[in-house]
Amino acid sequence: MSNASKHAGKVAVVTGGAKGIGRGIVERFAAEGASVVLVDIDEAGAQAVAAPLGAQAVVVKADVTQEADLERACATARERFGRLDVMVNNVGIIQVKPLLESTPEEWRKILDVNVVSMFLGCKVAARHMIECGNGGVILNAASGAGRRGSKLVSAYCATKAAAINMTQSFALELAPHKIRVNCYQPGHIETPLWDDLAVAWKQATGQGKDEMIDLFRSTVPWGRFGTPADVAAVCSFLATDEAEYITGQAIAMNGAEMLF
Repeated sequence: MSNASKHAGKVAVVTGGAKGIGRGIVERFAAEGASVVLVDIDEAGAQAVAAPLGAQAVVVKADVTQEADLERACATARERFGRLDVMVNNVGIIQVKPLLESTPEEWRKILDVNVVSMFLGCKVAARHMIECGNGGVILNAASGAGRRGSKLVSAYCATKAAAINMTQSFALELAPHKIRVNCYQPGHIETPLWDDLAVAWKQATGQGKDEMIDLFRSTVPWGRFGTPADVAAVCSFLATDEAEYITGQAIAMNGAEMLF
């Protein structure tokens, strides 16, 4: 099977598809033959990604913390392309802040975006997949931070631990419907988020972006940061029939990264 036909006939919904890892996943699935619904609150950014893909892609502007918006995205997949095979719950945010300076409102925002939206994405997509009757694949964005806590990013770590646990729980519930649920755990991946992260890092530690990058790189024995393409390759495999017996798992791509 050629790469161009690897996902031919399949339809994927990807949240956060306008940039970074989400964009990498969209472009990988489209290159391998899938039709893709890009879901993002940044409509202009998503349209820029979708434009080169032509009729193979459609954009849905959405707030992923709202069930109605995710329902509209999945319904669009079926209306436009006739089915729903893959749901990628990729959206996520991070906060760099000491525990003693963090507020309940900040935690609630991160929980809403990283956890509640994932629950809603799994729920809505599963309902549509069951109606389609062809099984399906749900992929959730976790992180190595979900395996072990790290200072200054406690809220993020908590949400990614939740992502792993939710994935395991939903995999058990949805197995009778032949819907597989897995999560992907990126390590340090170079994305546009790094510029925002560097600002927050300097506020919390006094260290500049170069110092932050040097620190992060020192934790990666492989010697380089990951790319969205590295993550997309794993997501692509997990969505194939070759991964038919893999469900309830958290798959890492991190260059043997050592958490600090």
